Amino acid sequence: MVSTCIHSSYEFKSSYISPAPSLSFLPKRAGERFVFVSTLFVPDAILKERLDPETLESLGLIKQAHQFNQKIVKIKTKLFYKQQKFNLLREENEGYAKLITELGQDLSGNITSHVVLESIKSLIGCFNLDPNRVLDIILEVYECRSDQDEFFLPLIKSYMCEPLTLCHILGFKFKFNQEPNEETPTSLYHIAAALLHHNLIELEDLYVHLMPLDASIVEEHKREITEAKQIARKLTMVVVPSEKMEDKEREKEKEEEKNDKPPDNQKLGLLEALLRIGDWHHAQSIMDQMPAFYATSHKAIALALCQLLHLTVEPLYRRSGVPKGAKGCVMRPLRNKRAPRPAESFEDLRRDVFSMLCYLGPHLSHDPILFAKIVRLGKGFMKEVQDTLLSCFLSIADQVLLPSLSLMECNACMSEELWGLFKLFPYQHRYRLYGQWKNETYTITLLQNVKPSGRQIGKLSHSNPTILFDYILSQIQWYDNLIGPVVDSLKYLTSLNYDVMAYCIIEALANPEKEKMKHDDTTISSWLQSLASLCGAVFRKYPIELAGLLQYVTNTLKAGKSFDLLILKEVVQKMAGIEITDEMTSEQMEAMTGGEQLKAEGGYFGQIRNTKKSSQRLKDALLDHELALPLCLLMAQQRNGVVFLEGGEKHLKLVGKLYDQCHDTLVQFGGFLASNLSTEDYIKRVPSIDILCNQFHTPHDAAFFLSRPMYGHQILSKYDELKKAEKGNRQQQKVHKYVAACELVMSPVHEAVVSLHPPRVWDDLRPQFYATFWSLTMYDLAVPHNAYDREVKKLQVQVKAIEENPDVPMNKKKKEKERCTALQDKLQEEEKKQLEHVQRVLHRLKLEKDNWLLAKSTKNETITKFLQLCLFPRCIFSAIDAVYCARFVELVHQQKAPNFCTLLCYDRVFSDIIYTVASCTENESRRYGRFLCCMLETVTRWHSDRAVYEKECGNYPGFLTIFRATGFDGGNKADQLDYENFRHVVHKWHYKLTKASVHCLETGEYTHIRNILIVLTKILPCYPKVLNLGQALECRVHKICLEEKEKRPDLYALAMGYSGQLKGRKVHMVPENEFHHKEQPVRSTTTASQLNGPGTTAKPATNASKTEEGACEDADRSKDKSQGAAKPVNKANSTAAKVTTSNGNAIKERDDKEKSGKEKKEKKEKTPGSTPETKGESRREKQRDERGAAGKEERAPREGKEKTPKADRDKQKAEEKSSKEDNKAKAGNGEPKELSRERDTGAKESKSKEKGGDQSKEKGGDRSSVSGSLKSPVPRSESAESERDHKRRKLSPCFFPFRRSVPNCCVFHRPSRSPRRVLIHTGKPRLASPS
Repeated sequence: MVSTCIHSSYEFKSSYISPAPSLSFLPKRAGERFVFVSTLFVPDAILKERLDPETLESLGLIKQAHQFNQKIVKIKTKLFYKQQKFNLLREENEGYAKLITELGQDLSGNITSHVVLESIKSLIGCFNLDPNRVLDIILEVYECRSDQDEFFLPLIKSYMCEPLTLCHILGFKFKFNQEPNEETPTSLYHIAAALLHHNLIELEDLYVHLMPLDASIVEEHKREITEAKQIARKLTMVVVPSEKMEDKEREKEKEEEKNDKPPDNQKLGLLEALLRIGDWHHAQSIMDQMPAFYATSHKAIALALCQLLHLTVEPLYRRSGVPKGAKGCVMRPLRNKRAPRPAESFEDLRRDVFSMLCYLGPHLSHDPILFAKIVRLGKGFMKEVQDTLLSCFLSIADQVLLPSLSLMECNACMSEELWGLFKLFPYQHRYRLYGQWKNETYTITLLQNVKPSGRQIGKLSHSNPTILFDYILSQIQWYDNLIGPVVDSLKYLTSLNYDVMAYCIIEALANPEKEKMKHDDTTISSWLQSLASLCGAVFRKYPIELAGLLQYVTNTLKAGKSFDLLILKEVVQKMAGIEITDEMTSEQMEAMTGGEQLKAEGGYFGQIRNTKKSSQRLKDALLDHELALPLCLLMAQQRNGVVFLEGGEKHLKLVGKLYDQCHDTLVQFGGFLASNLSTEDYIKRVPSIDILCNQFHTPHDAAFFLSRPMYGHQILSKYDELKKAEKGNRQQQKVHKYVAACELVMSPVHEAVVSLHPPRVWDDLRPQFYATFWSLTMYDLAVPHNAYDREVKKLQVQVKAIEENPDVPMNKKKKEKERCTALQDKLQEEEKKQLEHVQRVLHRLKLEKDNWLLAKSTKNETITKFLQLCLFPRCIFSAIDAVYCARFVELVHQQKAPNFCTLLCYDRVFSDIIYTVASCTENESRRYGRFLCCMLETVTRWHSDRAVYEKECGNYPGFLTIFRATGFDGGNKADQLDYENFRHVVHKWHYKLTKASVHCLETGEYTHIRNILIVLTKILPCYPKVLNLGQALECRVHKICLEEKEKRPDLYALAMGYSGQLKGRKVHMVPENEFHHKEQPVRSTTTASQLNGPGTTAKPATNASKTEEGACEDADRSKDKSQGAAKPVNKANSTAAKVTTSNGNAIKERDDKEKSGKEKKEKKEKTPGSTPETKGESRREKQRDERGAAGKEERAPREGKEKTPKADRDKQKAEEKSSKEDNKAKAGNGEPKELSRERDTGAKESKSKEKGGDQSKEKGGDRSSVSGSLKSPVPRSESAESERDHKRRKLSPCFFPFRRSVPNCCVFHRPSRSPRRVLIHTGKPRLASPS
């Protein structure tokens, strides 16, 4: 324009310039001449554009430079700054009025946007209307009539030609509403969304006109999160009242500051409008520009997105989600064809629904109806089982459903609805979801104070169960007295809450930051015990799935950890009512030998009723997840793992507790499976005994424990089959059928057990006997009639009390009476059934007994194998097994089983208990003590009455005094142990028990002392019976009390408890002469030396060819019989005489005697086995020789002491006088005179005993009677011991003939390979002071 003006001015002036100027007009300066010359070649227009006005004026191209400048300014002002006035001058208001009228008319007729557009064009042309202003008016009218999208959108699309112009006009409208306290109308958001949806404008063009800026939105989001964290932090702080007031004032100030309402967030308004019309594409683009869940955290947007989701899932929900009987409200679809397509199948959910739900996130909580629809769609999907979408639904549950449940106000219905979906998932998926819900979804702690109110806990748990249970469990771990109230208050929880609680419990148990041992490393932590108790109570009372907890315990066992077995123990105890304890009373133990009903009524401390449903749930969980057998096998294997793998660095006390816990849980769990699984389920899951032992490496005792119920089930099933096959009601026929059923079932077992032990074992024990012992139980051996009668009487008393109670309503009285009557009938029927069963079993055993024991080697070897492989492993397995072992020994004796020496069996049990006691755990000590108590009960019954002894033992092969390998002559009375000798033997056993007990008490070892105190407490009803033995025990236990009071309180408590009970039993103790007669009765033609000679130490009968059979045929022994009455006595005299020498000389002489005795033994063993003279001996003398060969045991330490001659006793008296001064000195130190005097006497007697034993080896070593070997150390006659010594022995409160730390003469039985017996002498036989 400027150049145009310059050109025109130039043309105006050029008319006055001469076309051919003269040279006189040329400028004088060179520059001016150059410019002037250039005018001749450059057009004037170019010069006027390029040159300044002054130059142009000098060239004569313009008239005046000043005027030319003014003219340029005017032209620029007119072009750029001066508005054209044609609208004001030419527009007419009537045109705008007609335009508004045209747009606002009724559009229901045949009026279309095309017709209206033509009218608008006419109005613009007629009234000279501004087209942009017309477009603005169209948008204003559209804003007022926003429901007329179908009319205005085509109109705008046809009218406008450039989208940017429309975007500027909309942006101006939005900007007008961005002032404070201004509110952008919803209609404006709607038309903007509609224009975006129909692509009339671009989102990028409009987005820049909207406020606030994205940076401001991010800052606001961060500020809200910071404030939320501060609020959460305040919840954990204890705020004093003054600070609370200050905080309240600050909050008021903040609220006042917020009174100035900020401008609307136009981006969120546009987003809501887009969602309302179904434009998900543009809405998603806007949400992507904002922080996660920022947009949906506004309720209006969340509801708009929920509404869009409703419309999208409606067809699929109607087809697959609506539950039966429900109608629901039908949703009208959007008229917008560009909205997301409704889902017709589950695969269509991938298209838009899943992404919408992910953007919605936890804010689905605003629409519980949509929440329920999504959950029901999930349930419908799980029925069709499409694996491709399972991960999608799990993600939706993780990111949307569970977080939304947390934000809902307590809605139990939604919780139950969600559980309907979750229960279709495996527990592994559920627990993963719970873990992410608890540990990732929550970023702040929302709950810190929980009142133990059931309803309040229920309300809180509906929405936030993970946080609630986490807090509750943390409190229970500190305060176990909350378990009861908490369990009762959980009754308002939903099924989902119970499942979440199971997860929270497992998570708390598996917390790696928690130590499962206390700081002393000897006991399990209290928090683990509290959680275990909670598990048992909660899982029993409420229908919580057990699979996760059981799998957790299984996994810990696989990892070699046994701490968590405490949980399984509590769960089985509470849910099944099976209690494992070794502290049972005699009445409870008797009830445990009966049927299941009797066990439930009288066998447990607390009668846990109504366990049918809970035990069924536990059984179903074990069977459904195949965990029954793996748990049993893992526990059986873990017992040794506790000792050898897990317990390497742990305290011995803790290792013992873990072993006991593992073992007790195995017994409890196996009992549960045996009583709750059907026969088919049990047999199907438990493999044969050889597979259990050889393939799974299950210990034999545990393997038979698991197989035992299977054998019982199979025998009964086969018995029923045989009864049905052959109908016969006679009792004899039934018994034969039962025996046949046993043979069919147990024959494969007999073959299977052969592989469990080396072949040499079966030389003495038949597999049939081995399997019979391990397959029977106390239920098979005896009927506890007293227990049945006792429980029936209790029920009768209950019925009578109910009838006499006037406060009980009649209907309740009736129910209780019916229940008690029904229990009585069940108990009586059970007793009758057990009686018939026991009769059948006893008949079976009577038929089998002749084939039980082969005894190819010796009876001693047979008893050794029986003890090693049968009796000892089982007697410490459980309390009821301890009773069973004792009763089984008595039963085998009563059955008169060939080759079973009852006397030798009892002797081996009572003789050496030190090593057994020392190797037991605490609970095993209780069981072992119970076993010894039952054995002692039988012995005490025989000892107490001659008639009972003669009836039950008099003519039984178990009491033969000839230890032959095979065969017996039961009719020969002389071969039987008579009653008085049996009483001596019982005294010897009591003496042995005392000796072992004092040794254990004086070792100072924790395990020895604890175990022997437990054993002594258990056998207290039967031991001690002799006064001096009881006094000796009392002194040692009193010493333990003094020593351990400050060091080891648990030992002090055990010792004090036993000491008090022992004092209470003193009135039942008798002097030694009343317990057994001191004068040994003389048997028919047997010499005194053969019956009661000096201590001749014989070799144990371990090798039949060398010891017993060879001894019977030895020629030298027949020659020595005539000298047997004199030589031992002489040797004893010489030995007693040497006792008075110094200790060093005595030891030297004793060693020489032992050496010479060994040489003579070796020489004698090399002599031929038989001569013509020995063949002429009578059978009677051969039996005596055999008894002498087998009866060497314990004779040297006993009879050597008692056979001191009178001359030697006089010398001993002289020594006692000389030792009185020493005794006085000892008494001055607090030691009783009698005790010190008795020590000296014991020392001398022990020396005479040792040397007498050595000398007897030389001459009478291979010949003595069994009565001598089993008798207690009593004198042959009154002349054998002075009256003074006898009185002292009776009156001394602490008499005991061996040292404090180690016994004088510890007899160690070698294994069966060696026929020798070693006497280990340990220094001076002195007693320590009881203090």
